[in-house]
Amino acid sequence: MPGTIAKNRINVPGDGLTLAADAYGDPAAPPVCFFHGGGQSRRSWTGSARRVAQAGYYGITFDLRGHGESGWAPDGDYLLEAYGRDVEAVLQALGRPAALVGASRGGQAALVGGSRHPDLVRLIMLADVAPHIHDTGVNEIRAFFKASEVGFTSLEQAAAALNQHLGQPLLPDVSGLAKAMREQGGRLFWHWDPRTAEPQFLHPPSEGEALVAAARRVTTPVVLVRAELSEIVSKESVQRFKDLTPQLEVETAAAVGHMFTGDRNDSFAERLLQHLARHMPL
Repeated sequence: MPGTIAKNRINVPGDGLTLAADAYGDPAAPPVCFFHGGGQSRRSWTGSARRVAQAGYYGITFDLRGHGESGWAPDGDYLLEAYGRDVEAVLQALGRPAALVGASRGGQAALVGGSRHPDLVRLIMLADVAPHIHDTGVNEIRAFFKASEVGFTSLEQAAAALNQHLGQPLLPDVSGLAKAMREQGGRLFWHWDPRTAEPQFLHPPSEGEALVAAARRVTTPVVLVRAELSEIVSKESVQRFKDLTPQLEVETAAAVGHMFTGDRNDSFAERLLQHLARHMPL
């Protein structure tokens, strides 16, 4: 197995803006694209991208529009369809078959965008996201965005918000969060466009409609890894997904909640590699 995998910072065109990405491995190898959840950044998938690169793939982690170092939507469009169009633009830019991996909002975008290009997508793997999700489970995500509106006085306070609202474990060392934050007016804010957290973008009816249409349309192999303790995706949600997408495969990540890829994506990578070997072999 190769040793250390180098990281290359690249830019990829999205739909009317530029997406920031980190690339790992041989650019000529089959690409595996990773998309994070709302409020996260491309760093959440670093471990998985390095792991697939070690296995011989080209791992690319993206900042979603309005997040991290990616462009902010000039028209303020942060509906799911816009994220899906960005995924389509990525596929067109790569110009060859790829695998799409996404958590939460990134998974939704992968399903919507990827479902429109069966010729360019060999596998869609989703971390705890489905066409039908429980709105009550979205409430804590809404609360996290609300708590983040006015910024934080310290990294410790930001870490406490992650723990309280998203179930992330309290970090023994919060210094790593500095990379995900920006300073403004003496307070710390997450690296995202505040407009992404506006109420009209957090689980509106159009989101469910887009996901149901994508689930009906997709012909690519789809794998759902459901978090056992998910507040978002229930067993009923899984069954409704199966009804829409007959080829859906479902696995369970034991003893974790919805945002499990935030700190467990190395183990997720092992699952991913098994499916890549079947659907996009080297």
